[in-house]
Amino acid sequence: MTVDIVSEIVRAGLYTIIKTSAPVLLVSLTVGLIVSIFQTATSIQEQTLTFVPKIVAVFLAIMLFGGWMLDEMVGYMVNLWSDFSVYIR
Repeated sequence: MTVDIVSEIVRAGLYTIIKTSAPVLLVSLTVGLIVSIFQTATSIQEQTLTFVPKIVAVFLAIMLFGGWMLDEMVGYMVNLWSDFSVYIR
């Protein structure tokens, strides 16, 4: 196994991680920003007001994007294991 092959495996793995985590992180960021603007406008500083909507939004995002995320991760693993004979030379 050469350095180029290892670099390609790591690159593909990191790209898969970034691609599959992006929808959930963007939903969490958006909900956090909206709640923060609401808290600033109303001067409500309740800690659960930031926590509960984010948890609900992340749960809904995982339900919505979970199938796609799983397909992407399975596709990466299938590619990794299908080229296994190349790696052990």
